[in-house]
Amino acid sequence: MTTLIHVTHEAVQKVGGIGAVLQGFFTSEAYNAGVERSVLVGTGDAGAVRLLADRGEVLYSSFDGTDAGGWARRFRPIQEAWGVQIAYGRRTFRDKATGVESHPEVLLIDVGRADLDRLGKVKGLLYERFGIRSDLYRTWDYEQYVRLAGPCLAALDAIEAGKDGPPIILAHEFMGMPTALVAIATNEDAYRTVFYAHEVATMRRIVEGHHGHDTMFYNVLDRAMAKGKYVEDVFGLQAPFFKHALVSAARFCDAILCVGDHVLNEMKFLAADFAEKRLALAYNGVPAYEVTAGDVAQSKDRLRQYAENALEYRPDFVFSHVTRMALSKGLWRDLKVLWHLEKQFRETGQTGAYFLLSSELGAPRKGHEVLGMEERYSWPIAHREGYPDLSGGEADFYVHMQKFNACARQIKVVLVNQFGWTQSACGQKMPADMDFLDIRKGTDLEFGQSIYEPFGIAQLEPLSFGGLCLITNVCGCAGFVKRVTGGEDVPNILVADYTALPGGEATLDNALSIGARERDRAEEAEADRVAAEILQRLPASDADRERFIQAGYDLASQMSWDVVCREYLLPVLKDLA
Repeated sequence: MTTLIHVTHEAVQKVGGIGAVLQGFFTSEAYNAGVERSVLVGTGDAGAVRLLADRGEVLYSSFDGTDAGGWARRFRPIQEAWGVQIAYGRRTFRDKATGVESHPEVLLIDVGRADLDRLGKVKGLLYERFGIRSDLYRTWDYEQYVRLAGPCLAALDAIEAGKDGPPIILAHEFMGMPTALVAIATNEDAYRTVFYAHEVATMRRIVEGHHGHDTMFYNVLDRAMAKGKYVEDVFGLQAPFFKHALVSAARFCDAILCVGDHVLNEMKFLAADFAEKRLALAYNGVPAYEVTAGDVAQSKDRLRQYAENALEYRPDFVFSHVTRMALSKGLWRDLKVLWHLEKQFRETGQTGAYFLLSSELGAPRKGHEVLGMEERYSWPIAHREGYPDLSGGEADFYVHMQKFNACARQIKVVLVNQFGWTQSACGQKMPADMDFLDIRKGTDLEFGQSIYEPFGIAQLEPLSFGGLCLITNVCGCAGFVKRVTGGEDVPNILVADYTALPGGEATLDNALSIGARERDRAEEAEADRVAAEILQRLPASDADRERFIQAGYDLASQMSWDVVCREYLLPVLKDLA
Protein backbone atom coordinates (compact mmCIF):
# COMPACT_ATOMS: atom_id res chain seq x y z
CA MET A 1 0.00 0.00 0.00
CA THR A 2 1.26 3.49 -0.83
CA THR A 3 1.69 6.40 1.57
CA LEU A 4 -1.41 7.45 3.51
CA ILE A 5 -1.62 11.10 4.62
CA HIS A 6 -4.00 11.91 7.46
CA VAL A 7 -4.93 15.60 7.53
CA THR A 8 -6.50 16.27 10.91
CA HIS A 9 -6.69 18.63 13.87
CA GLU A 10 -5.60 15.75 16.12
CA ALA A 11 -2.15 15.15 14.66
CA VAL A 12 -0.40 15.29 18.04
CA GLN A 13 -3.18 15.16 20.62
CA LYS A 14 -6.41 13.19 21.04
CA VAL A 15 -9.26 15.67 21.33
CA GLY A 16 -12.28 13.63 20.33
CA GLY A 17 -13.53 10.91 18.05
CA ILE A 18 -10.95 11.35 15.28
CA GLY A 19 -8.18 10.89 17.83
CA ALA A 20 -9.78 7.61 18.90
CA VAL A 21 -9.86 6.51 15.25
CA LEU A 22 -6.17 7.34 14.79
CA GLN A 23 -5.31 5.41 17.95
CA GLY A 24 -7.28 2.47 16.60
CA PHE A 25 -5.58 2.57 13.20
CA PHE A 26 -2.02 2.90 14.40
CA THR A 27 -2.36 0.12 16.99
CA SER A 28 -4.03 -2.25 14.52
CA GLU A 29 -1.87 -5.02 13.14
CA ALA A 30 -4.01 -5.10 9.99
CA TYR A 31 -3.50 -1.37 9.34
CA ASN A 32 0.24 -1.50 9.97
CA ALA A 33 0.58 -4.51 7.67
CA GLY A 34 -1.50 -2.90 4.94
CA VAL A 35 -0.16 0.68 4.97
CA GLU A 36 3.58 1.02 4.42
CA ARG A 37 3.90 4.68 5.38
CA SER A 38 1.64 7.06 7.31
CA VAL A 39 1.96 10.83 7.75
CA LEU A 40 -0.12 12.91 10.17
CA VAL A 41 -0.53 16.55 9.10
CA GLY A 42 -2.06 19.42 11.04
CA THR A 43 -1.67 23.02 12.13
CA GLY A 44 0.40 23.63 15.25
CA ASP A 45 2.42 26.09 17.26
CA ALA A 46 5.36 25.76 19.65
CA GLY A 47 3.08 24.12 22.23
CA ALA A 48 2.10 21.43 19.74
CA VAL A 49 5.77 20.78 19.01
CA ARG A 50 6.39 20.24 22.73
CA LEU A 51 3.52 17.74 22.77
CA LEU A 52 5.07 15.94 19.83
CA ALA A 53 8.38 15.77 21.70
CA ASP A 54 6.55 14.25 24.70
CA ARG A 55 4.68 11.73 22.55
CA GLY A 56 7.46 10.80 20.13
CA GLU A 57 10.43 12.66 18.64
CA VAL A 58 11.08 15.94 16.84
CA LEU A 59 13.44 15.64 13.88
CA TYR A 60 13.11 19.22 12.67
CA SER A 61 11.60 22.36 14.17
CA SER A 62 11.95 25.92 12.93
CA PHE A 63 10.54 26.99 16.30
CA ASP A 64 13.72 26.14 18.21
CA GLY A 65 16.32 25.28 15.55
CA THR A 66 16.16 21.49 15.94
CA ASP A 67 17.47 19.71 12.84
CA ALA A 68 18.35 16.02 13.14
CA GLY A 69 19.04 15.01 9.56
CA GLY A 70 19.57 18.16 7.52
CA TRP A 71 15.89 18.91 6.94
CA ALA A 72 16.38 22.68 6.98
CA ARG A 73 17.48 22.79 3.34
CA ARG A 74 14.16 21.20 2.34
CA PHE A 75 11.81 23.04 4.68
CA ARG A 76 13.31 26.52 4.86
CA PRO A 77 12.36 27.51 1.27
CA ILE A 78 8.78 26.45 2.01
CA GLN A 79 8.73 28.50 5.20
CA GLU A 80 9.97 31.59 3.40
CA ALA A 81 7.64 31.20 0.43
CA TRP A 82 4.47 30.59 2.46
CA GLY A 83 5.26 32.58 5.63
CA VAL A 84 4.92 29.55 7.92
CA GLN A 85 6.90 27.58 10.46
CA ILE A 86 7.31 23.82 10.19
CA ALA A 87 8.03 20.94 12.56
CA TYR A 88 8.59 17.35 11.49
CA GLY A 89 8.97 14.20 13.55
CA ARG A 90 7.33 10.98 14.63
CA ARG A 91 4.57 10.22 17.11
CA THR A 92 4.38 6.98 19.06
CA PHE A 93 1.09 5.08 19.30
CA ARG A 94 0.90 2.12 21.66
CA ASP A 95 -1.82 -0.26 22.79
CA LYS A 96 -1.01 -1.31 26.34
CA ALA A 97 -3.27 -4.36 26.13
CA THR A 98 -1.80 -5.85 22.94
CA GLY A 99 1.66 -4.29 22.86
CA VAL A 100 1.19 -3.15 19.24
CA GLU A 101 3.20 0.01 18.58
CA SER A 102 3.78 2.26 15.56
CA HIS A 103 5.55 5.53 14.80
CA PRO A 104 3.87 7.52 12.00
CA GLU A 105 5.49 10.70 10.71
CA VAL A 106 4.07 14.06 11.77
CA LEU A 107 4.10 17.40 9.95
CA LEU A 108 3.03 20.46 11.93
CA ILE A 109 2.65 23.82 10.23
CA ASP A 110 2.12 27.13 12.02
CA VAL A 111 -0.02 29.24 9.68
CA GLY A 112 -0.55 32.24 11.96
CA ARG A 113 1.49 34.57 9.75
CA ALA A 114 0.91 33.04 6.34
CA ASP A 115 1.83 34.98 3.21
CA LEU A 116 -1.42 36.73 2.24
CA ASP A 117 -0.64 36.95 -1.47
CA ARG A 118 -0.17 33.21 -1.78
CA LEU A 119 -3.20 32.64 0.44
CA GLY A 120 -5.28 34.82 -1.85
CA LYS A 121 -4.31 32.64 -4.80
CA VAL A 122 -5.36 29.50 -2.90
CA LYS A 123 -8.74 31.06 -2.10
CA GLY A 124 -9.12 32.10 -5.71
CA LEU A 125 -8.42 28.54 -6.78
CA LEU A 126 -11.05 27.19 -4.38
CA TYR A 127 -13.62 29.54 -5.89
CA GLU A 128 -12.73 29.05 -9.55
CA ARG A 129 -12.56 25.27 -9.41
CA PHE A 130 -15.02 24.36 -6.66
CA GLY A 131 -17.25 27.41 -6.16
CA ILE A 132 -16.18 27.94 -2.52
CA ARG A 133 -16.40 31.61 -1.55
CA SER A 134 -13.86 32.20 1.19
CA ASP A 135 -15.06 35.80 1.63
CA LEU A 136 -18.22 34.42 3.29
CA TYR A 137 -16.35 32.69 6.10
CA ARG A 138 -14.83 34.91 8.79
CA THR A 139 -13.84 32.16 11.17
CA TRP A 140 -10.45 30.77 12.13
CA ASP A 141 -11.80 27.22 11.90
CA TYR A 142 -12.10 27.78 8.17
CA GLU A 143 -9.14 30.08 7.67
CA GLN A 144 -6.44 27.97 9.30
CA TYR A 145 -7.14 24.88 7.20
CA VAL A 146 -7.20 26.89 3.98
CA ARG A 147 -3.86 28.37 5.02
CA LEU A 148 -2.56 24.85 5.68
CA ALA A 149 -3.25 23.50 2.18
CA GLY A 150 -0.44 25.08 0.13
CA PRO A 151 2.51 24.64 2.51
CA CYS A 152 1.22 21.17 3.44
CA LEU A 153 1.50 19.93 -0.15
CA ALA A 154 4.90 21.55 -0.50
CA ALA A 155 6.10 19.89 2.71
CA LEU A 156 4.80 16.52 1.54
CA ASP A 157 6.91 16.93 -1.58
CA ALA A 158 9.89 17.79 0.64
CA ILE A 159 9.60 14.49 2.55
CA GLU A 160 9.03 12.64 -0.75
CA ALA A 161 5.59 11.36 0.18
CA GLY A 162 4.97 10.39 -3.45
CA LYS A 163 8.23 8.60 -4.20
CA ASP A 164 6.54 5.18 -4.36
CA GLY A 165 3.45 6.30 -6.26
CA PRO A 166 0.59 8.74 -5.71
CA PRO A 167 -0.02 9.09 -1.97
CA ILE A 168 -3.59 9.06 -0.66
CA ILE A 169 -4.77 12.15 1.19
CA LEU A 170 -7.27 11.13 3.85
CA ALA A 171 -9.17 14.32 4.68
CA HIS A 172 -10.54 13.79 8.16
CA GLU A 173 -13.68 15.90 8.23
CA PHE A 174 -13.80 19.48 6.94
CA MET A 175 -10.33 20.18 8.33
CA GLY A 176 -8.65 18.10 5.63
CA MET A 177 -10.78 19.24 2.70
CA PRO A 178 -8.84 22.38 1.66
CA THR A 179 -5.64 20.33 1.32
CA ALA A 180 -7.45 17.64 -0.68
CA LEU A 181 -9.09 20.23 -2.94
CA VAL A 182 -5.88 22.14 -3.63
CA ALA A 183 -4.18 18.81 -4.45
CA ILE A 184 -6.99 18.02 -6.92
CA ALA A 185 -6.85 21.48 -8.48
CA THR A 186 -3.07 21.75 -8.87
CA ASN A 187 -1.98 18.22 -9.74
CA GLU A 188 -4.83 15.73 -9.76
CA ASP A 189 -2.65 12.85 -10.97
CA ALA A 190 -0.12 13.27 -8.16
CA TYR A 191 -2.54 12.36 -5.36
CA ARG A 192 -5.58 10.27 -4.56
CA THR A 193 -8.09 11.95 -2.28
CA VAL A 194 -10.55 10.47 0.20
CA PHE A 195 -13.00 12.34 2.42
CA TYR A 196 -13.39 10.61 5.78
CA ALA A 197 -16.88 11.49 7.04
CA HIS A 198 -16.77 11.16 10.82
CA GLU A 199 -20.04 13.09 10.70
CA VAL A 200 -21.94 15.30 8.27
CA ALA A 201 -21.65 18.75 9.80
CA THR A 202 -24.65 20.12 7.89
CA MET A 203 -26.92 17.44 9.32
CA ARG A 204 -25.53 17.70 12.83
CA ARG A 205 -26.33 21.41 12.88
CA ILE A 206 -29.90 20.79 11.71
CA VAL A 207 -30.51 17.98 14.22
CA GLU A 208 -29.10 19.92 17.15
CA GLY A 209 -30.72 23.20 16.16
CA HIS A 210 -34.28 21.92 15.68
CA HIS A 211 -36.56 21.20 18.64
CA GLY A 212 -37.65 17.97 16.97
CA HIS A 213 -34.03 16.71 16.91
CA ASP A 214 -33.60 13.18 15.50
CA THR A 215 -37.32 12.42 15.79
CA MET A 216 -37.93 15.04 13.14
CA PHE A 217 -34.78 14.84 11.06
CA TYR A 218 -34.52 11.17 10.15
CA ASN A 219 -38.21 10.96 9.32
CA VAL A 220 -37.77 13.99 7.06
CA LEU A 221 -34.63 12.57 5.43
CA ASP A 222 -36.33 9.28 4.52
CA ARG A 223 -39.41 10.95 3.07
CA ALA A 224 -37.49 13.71 1.27
CA MET A 225 -35.09 11.32 -0.45
CA ALA A 226 -38.01 9.12 -1.52
CA LYS A 227 -39.28 12.21 -3.37
CA GLY A 228 -35.88 13.05 -4.89
CA LYS A 229 -35.33 16.06 -2.62
CA TYR A 230 -32.09 17.08 -0.92
CA VAL A 231 -31.15 19.05 2.16
CA GLU A 232 -31.40 22.54 0.68
CA ASP A 233 -34.73 21.67 -0.95
CA VAL A 234 -36.14 20.94 2.49
CA PHE A 235 -34.16 23.00 5.00
CA GLY A 236 -33.17 25.97 2.87
CA LEU A 237 -29.82 27.46 1.85
CA GLN A 238 -26.85 25.96 3.71
CA ALA A 239 -24.00 27.66 1.80
CA PRO A 240 -23.38 30.36 4.48
CA PHE A 241 -22.20 27.55 6.79
CA PHE A 242 -18.50 27.01 5.98
CA LYS A 243 -18.49 23.35 7.00
CA HIS A 244 -21.31 22.68 4.55
CA ALA A 245 -19.32 24.25 1.73
CA LEU A 246 -16.25 22.12 2.46
CA VAL A 247 -18.09 18.86 3.11
CA SER A 248 -20.22 19.30 0.01
CA ALA A 249 -17.00 19.61 -2.00
CA ALA A 250 -16.20 16.01 -1.04
CA ARG A 251 -17.99 15.10 -4.28
CA PHE A 252 -14.71 16.01 -6.03
CA CYS A 253 -12.72 13.40 -4.06
CA ASP A 254 -11.97 9.94 -5.40
CA ALA A 255 -13.87 8.22 -2.61
CA ILE A 256 -15.80 8.93 0.60
CA LEU A 257 -15.58 6.84 3.75
CA CYS A 258 -18.52 6.97 6.17
CA VAL A 259 -18.35 5.83 9.80
CA GLY A 260 -21.98 4.73 9.89
CA ASP A 261 -25.00 3.85 7.80
CA HIS A 262 -26.80 7.07 8.68
CA VAL A 263 -23.70 9.11 7.80
CA LEU A 264 -23.67 7.45 4.39
CA ASN A 265 -27.32 8.40 3.84
CA GLU A 266 -26.67 11.91 5.12
CA MET A 267 -23.87 12.34 2.58
CA LYS A 268 -26.27 11.30 -0.18
CA PHE A 269 -28.79 13.83 1.18
CA LEU A 270 -26.32 16.69 0.58
CA ALA A 271 -26.84 16.82 -3.20
CA ALA A 272 -27.69 14.72 -6.23
CA ASP A 273 -23.98 14.60 -7.20
CA PHE A 274 -23.26 12.15 -4.40
CA ALA A 275 -25.35 9.46 -6.05
CA GLU A 276 -22.52 9.13 -8.57
CA LYS A 277 -19.71 9.00 -6.00
CA ARG A 278 -18.10 6.01 -4.38
CA LEU A 279 -19.40 6.05 -0.81
CA ALA A 280 -18.17 3.21 1.40
CA LEU A 281 -18.73 2.26 5.00
CA ALA A 282 -15.74 2.34 7.33
CA TYR A 283 -17.08 1.82 10.84
CA ASN A 284 -15.08 2.64 13.93
CA GLY A 285 -13.59 -0.22 15.89
CA VAL A 286 -14.68 -1.37 19.33
CA PRO A 287 -12.17 -2.42 22.00
CA ALA A 288 -12.31 -6.08 23.00
CA TYR A 289 -10.76 -7.18 26.29
CA GLU A 290 -10.66 -10.75 27.53
CA VAL A 291 -11.38 -10.70 31.27
CA THR A 292 -12.59 -13.08 33.95
CA ALA A 293 -15.79 -12.84 35.92
CA GLY A 294 -13.62 -12.19 38.97
CA ASP A 295 -12.04 -9.12 37.32
CA VAL A 296 -15.48 -7.72 36.56
CA ALA A 297 -16.80 -8.51 40.04
CA GLN A 298 -13.87 -6.64 41.59
CA SER A 299 -14.64 -3.52 39.55
CA LYS A 300 -18.35 -3.79 40.41
CA ASP A 301 -17.46 -3.91 44.11
CA ARG A 302 -15.36 -0.75 43.77
CA LEU A 303 -18.19 1.10 42.03
CA ARG A 304 -20.73 -0.02 44.59
CA GLN A 305 -18.38 0.97 47.40
CA TYR A 306 -17.97 4.41 45.87
CA ALA A 307 -21.75 4.72 45.67
CA GLU A 308 -22.04 3.68 49.30
CA ASN A 309 -19.37 6.17 50.38
CA ALA A 310 -21.08 8.98 48.52
CA LEU A 311 -24.79 8.11 48.82
CA GLU A 312 -24.77 6.05 52.04
CA TYR A 313 -26.38 2.99 50.46
CA ARG A 314 -24.97 0.11 48.47
CA PRO A 315 -26.91 -0.17 45.19
CA ASP A 316 -27.87 -3.43 43.54
CA PHE A 317 -26.91 -1.99 40.16
CA VAL A 318 -24.54 0.72 38.97
CA PHE A 319 -25.34 2.58 35.74
CA SER A 320 -22.99 4.93 33.91
CA HIS A 321 -22.61 7.38 31.05
CA VAL A 322 -19.09 8.45 30.07
CA THR A 323 -19.39 11.24 27.52
CA ARG A 324 -18.87 14.85 26.54
CA MET A 325 -21.29 17.35 28.04
CA ALA A 326 -23.00 18.23 24.76
CA LEU A 327 -26.55 18.63 23.44
CA SER A 328 -26.04 15.81 20.95
CA LYS A 329 -25.61 13.27 23.76
CA GLY A 330 -29.29 13.52 24.75
CA LEU A 331 -28.64 13.32 28.49
CA TRP A 332 -32.23 14.19 29.35
CA ARG A 333 -33.22 10.85 27.82
CA ASP A 334 -31.14 9.06 30.45
CA LEU A 335 -33.24 10.71 33.16
CA LYS A 336 -36.46 9.73 31.39
CA VAL A 337 -35.42 6.07 31.21
CA LEU A 338 -34.13 6.13 34.79
CA TRP A 339 -37.43 7.56 36.02
CA HIS A 340 -39.43 4.74 34.43
CA LEU A 341 -36.90 2.27 35.83
CA GLU A 342 -37.20 3.93 39.25
CA LYS A 343 -40.93 3.26 39.28
CA GLN A 344 -40.34 -0.39 38.46
CA PHE A 345 -37.63 -0.67 41.11
CA ARG A 346 -40.17 0.49 43.69
CA GLU A 347 -42.13 -2.66 42.96
CA THR A 348 -39.11 -4.99 42.89
CA GLY A 349 -37.31 -3.36 45.82
CA GLN A 350 -34.08 -3.03 43.83
CA THR A 351 -31.80 0.01 43.98
CA GLY A 352 -29.43 1.68 41.57
CA ALA A 353 -26.91 4.51 41.21
CA TYR A 354 -26.19 6.36 37.96
CA PHE A 355 -22.81 8.03 37.47
CA LEU A 356 -22.51 10.61 34.70
CA LEU A 357 -18.82 11.19 34.06
CA SER A 358 -18.83 14.34 31.94
CA SER A 359 -17.28 17.79 31.89
CA GLU A 360 -17.39 20.87 29.69
CA LEU A 361 -13.93 22.05 30.69
CA GLY A 362 -10.88 21.38 28.56
CA ALA A 363 -8.74 20.32 31.53
CA PRO A 364 -9.35 18.54 34.84
CA ARG A 365 -10.05 20.39 38.07
CA LYS A 366 -7.00 20.48 40.32
CA GLY A 367 -6.78 17.96 43.14
CA HIS A 368 -6.97 20.55 45.93
CA GLU A 369 -10.03 22.14 44.28
CA VAL A 370 -11.84 18.80 44.25
CA LEU A 371 -10.95 18.14 47.88
CA GLY A 372 -12.19 21.60 48.80
CA MET A 373 -15.55 21.06 47.08
CA GLU A 374 -15.86 17.61 48.64
CA GLU A 375 -15.23 18.99 52.11
CA ARG A 376 -17.38 22.12 51.85
CA TYR A 377 -20.54 20.75 50.24
CA SER A 378 -20.15 17.02 49.52
CA TRP A 379 -19.20 17.22 45.84
CA PRO A 380 -20.09 15.36 43.60
CA ILE A 381 -23.42 14.65 45.34
CA ALA A 382 -24.05 18.38 45.58
CA HIS A 383 -22.77 21.08 43.24
CA ARG A 384 -22.46 24.86 43.01
CA GLU A 385 -22.40 27.04 39.94
CA GLY A 386 -19.12 28.58 38.82
CA TYR A 387 -15.52 27.47 38.73
CA PRO A 388 -14.11 25.17 40.00
CA ASP A 389 -17.47 23.44 39.91
CA LEU A 390 -20.33 23.79 37.44
CA SER A 391 -19.94 25.40 34.02
CA GLY A 392 -23.02 26.59 32.15
CA GLY A 393 -23.98 23.32 30.47
CA GLU A 394 -23.17 21.32 33.59
CA ALA A 395 -25.41 23.62 35.64
CA ASP A 396 -28.27 23.08 33.19
CA PHE A 397 -28.07 19.32 33.66
CA TYR A 398 -27.74 19.68 37.43
CA VAL A 399 -31.13 21.42 37.62
CA HIS A 400 -32.81 18.33 36.14
CA MET A 401 -30.63 16.03 38.23
CA GLN A 402 -31.77 17.79 41.43
CA LYS A 403 -35.42 17.34 40.51
CA PHE A 404 -34.86 13.66 39.77
CA ASN A 405 -33.04 13.02 43.04
CA ALA A 406 -35.68 14.89 45.04
CA CYS A 407 -38.42 12.64 43.66
CA ALA A 408 -36.60 9.30 43.33
CA ARG A 409 -36.22 6.72 46.11
CA GLN A 410 -34.61 3.71 44.43
CA ILE A 411 -32.12 5.36 42.03
CA LYS A 412 -29.89 8.37 42.58
CA VAL A 413 -28.01 10.36 39.93
CA VAL A 414 -24.44 11.59 40.48
CA LEU A 415 -22.66 14.06 38.17
CA VAL A 416 -18.88 13.64 38.32
CA ASN A 417 -17.82 16.66 36.27
CA GLN A 418 -14.14 15.79 36.36
CA PHE A 419 -11.60 14.15 34.07
CA GLY A 420 -10.22 10.92 35.45
CA TRP A 421 -11.76 8.24 37.62
CA THR A 422 -9.27 7.92 40.45
CA GLN A 423 -9.13 9.01 44.08
CA SER A 424 -6.53 11.68 43.29
CA ALA A 425 -8.82 13.20 40.66
CA CYS A 426 -12.22 12.64 42.27
CA GLY A 427 -11.78 12.92 46.02
CA GLN A 428 -11.55 10.82 49.14
CA LYS A 429 -14.92 9.09 48.76
CA MET A 430 -13.59 7.19 45.77
CA PRO A 431 -11.80 3.92 46.68
CA ALA A 432 -8.03 4.27 46.63
CA ASP A 433 -7.59 1.38 44.17
CA MET A 434 -10.15 2.69 41.65
CA ASP A 435 -9.04 3.49 38.11
CA PHE A 436 -10.80 4.52 34.92
CA LEU A 437 -11.16 1.00 33.59
CA ASP A 438 -13.32 0.13 36.62
CA ILE A 439 -16.21 2.25 35.38
CA ARG A 440 -16.09 0.38 32.06
CA LYS A 441 -15.60 -3.07 33.60
CA GLY A 442 -17.97 -2.69 36.54
CA THR A 443 -20.98 -0.91 35.10
CA ASP A 444 -24.18 -2.88 34.70
CA LEU A 445 -25.52 -0.52 32.03
CA GLU A 446 -23.85 2.15 29.88
CA PHE A 447 -26.17 4.82 28.50
CA GLY A 448 -25.67 6.36 25.06
CA GLN A 449 -28.96 7.79 23.78
CA SER A 450 -27.64 10.46 21.45
CA ILE A 451 -29.74 12.55 19.09
CA TYR A 452 -26.80 12.65 16.66
CA GLU A 453 -24.04 10.03 16.89
CA PRO A 454 -22.11 9.16 13.72
CA PHE A 455 -20.68 6.05 15.40
CA GLY A 456 -20.33 5.98 19.20
CA ILE A 457 -17.28 4.02 20.36
CA ALA A 458 -17.76 4.99 24.01
CA GLN A 459 -21.25 3.50 24.17
CA LEU A 460 -19.85 0.03 23.44
CA GLU A 461 -16.67 0.15 25.53
CA PRO A 462 -18.23 -1.91 28.39
CA LEU A 463 -19.36 -4.57 25.92
CA SER A 464 -16.58 -7.11 26.43
CA PHE A 465 -16.90 -6.73 30.22
CA GLY A 466 -20.47 -7.96 30.13
CA GLY A 467 -22.13 -4.55 30.44
CA LEU A 468 -25.51 -3.86 28.89
CA CYS A 469 -25.09 -1.09 26.28
CA LEU A 470 -28.06 1.18 25.57
CA ILE A 471 -27.77 3.00 22.23
CA THR A 472 -30.20 4.58 19.77
CA ASN A 473 -31.02 3.41 16.28
CA VAL A 474 -29.39 6.55 14.83
CA CYS A 475 -25.97 5.67 16.34
CA GLY A 476 -23.56 4.37 13.73
CA CYS A 477 -22.50 1.53 16.00
CA ALA A 478 -26.05 0.14 15.79
CA GLY A 479 -25.51 -0.51 12.08
CA PHE A 480 -22.21 -2.26 12.75
CA VAL A 481 -23.83 -4.49 15.38
CA LYS A 482 -26.61 -5.35 12.95
CA ARG A 483 -24.15 -6.36 10.23
CA VAL A 484 -22.09 -8.51 12.59
CA THR A 485 -25.10 -10.26 14.13
CA GLY A 486 -27.11 -10.56 10.93
CA GLY A 487 -29.86 -8.54 12.56
CA GLU A 488 -30.35 -11.03 15.39
CA ASP A 489 -30.99 -9.70 18.89
CA VAL A 490 -28.07 -9.94 21.32
CA PRO A 491 -28.54 -9.64 25.10
CA ASN A 492 -25.80 -7.06 25.61
CA ILE A 493 -27.15 -4.46 23.16
CA LEU A 494 -30.40 -2.58 23.68
CA VAL A 495 -31.44 -0.21 20.89
CA ALA A 496 -33.85 2.66 21.60
CA ASP A 497 -35.78 4.17 18.69
CA TYR A 498 -36.81 7.78 19.29
CA THR A 499 -37.66 8.26 15.61
CA ALA A 500 -40.72 5.98 15.72
CA LEU A 501 -43.93 7.93 15.13
CA PRO A 502 -47.37 7.06 16.53
CA GLY A 503 -49.29 5.41 13.75
CA GLY A 504 -46.12 4.78 11.79
CA GLU A 505 -46.65 6.58 8.47
CA ALA A 506 -46.40 10.35 8.00
CA THR A 507 -46.05 12.69 5.05
CA LEU A 508 -43.00 14.88 4.51
CA ASP A 509 -44.95 17.91 5.73
CA ASN A 510 -46.08 16.02 8.83
CA ALA A 511 -42.50 15.01 9.57
CA LEU A 512 -41.30 18.60 9.14
CA SER A 513 -43.89 19.77 11.67
CA ILE A 514 -42.47 17.57 14.45
CA GLY A 515 -41.33 19.78 17.31
CA ALA A 516 -40.50 19.51 21.01
CA ARG A 517 -44.00 18.36 21.99
CA GLU A 518 -44.12 15.53 19.48
CA ARG A 519 -40.57 14.49 20.28
CA ASP A 520 -41.30 14.49 24.00
CA ARG A 521 -44.27 12.17 23.49
CA ALA A 522 -42.13 9.80 21.42
CA GLU A 523 -39.39 9.91 24.07
CA GLU A 524 -41.75 9.14 26.95
CA ALA A 525 -43.26 6.14 25.18
CA GLU A 526 -39.88 4.76 24.18
CA ALA A 527 -38.29 5.44 27.60
CA ASP A 528 -41.06 3.38 29.21
CA ARG A 529 -40.45 0.49 26.81
CA VAL A 530 -36.67 0.68 27.25
CA ALA A 531 -36.91 0.69 31.04
CA ALA A 532 -39.05 -2.45 31.00
CA GLU A 533 -36.52 -4.09 28.66
CA ILE A 534 -33.63 -3.13 30.94
CA LEU A 535 -35.38 -4.72 33.92
CA GLN A 536 -35.75 -7.95 31.98
CA ARG A 537 -32.15 -7.99 30.74
CA LEU A 538 -30.16 -6.99 33.81
CA PRO A 539 -28.27 -10.11 34.98
CA ALA A 540 -29.93 -11.81 37.92
CA SER A 541 -27.16 -14.28 38.82
CA ASP A 542 -23.43 -14.92 38.50
CA ALA A 543 -24.17 -17.36 35.67
CA ASP A 544 -26.06 -14.61 33.80
CA ARG A 545 -23.10 -12.25 34.25
CA GLU A 546 -20.66 -14.81 32.88
CA ARG A 547 -22.87 -15.32 29.83
CA PHE A 548 -22.96 -11.55 29.29
CA ILE A 549 -19.17 -11.36 29.52
CA GLN A 550 -18.66 -14.13 26.99
CA ALA A 551 -21.34 -12.84 24.59
CA GLY A 552 -19.98 -9.29 24.84
CA TYR A 553 -16.42 -10.35 24.17
CA ASP A 554 -17.45 -12.50 21.21
CA LEU A 555 -19.35 -9.56 19.69
CA ALA A 556 -16.63 -6.96 20.40
CA SER A 557 -14.02 -9.25 18.82
CA GLN A 558 -15.94 -9.14 15.57
CA MET A 559 -15.99 -5.32 15.69
CA SER A 560 -12.29 -4.71 16.39
CA TRP A 561 -10.02 -2.21 14.65
CA ASP A 562 -8.34 -5.09 12.85
CA VAL A 563 -11.72 -6.10 11.41
CA VAL A 564 -12.50 -2.49 10.43
CA CYS A 565 -9.14 -2.01 8.72
CA ARG A 566 -9.10 -5.39 6.99
CA GLU A 567 -12.72 -5.50 5.79
CA TYR A 568 -13.67 -1.84 5.31
CA LEU A 569 -10.76 0.62 5.13
CA LEU A 570 -8.01 -1.21 3.25
CA PRO A 571 -10.12 -2.53 0.35
CA VAL A 572 -11.14 1.03 -0.56
CA LEU A 573 -7.58 2.33 -0.31
CA LYS A 574 -6.24 -0.60 -2.31
CA ASP A 575 -8.58 0.19 -5.19
CA LEU A 576 -7.26 3.76 -5.26
CA ALA A 577 -3.56 2.95 -4.98
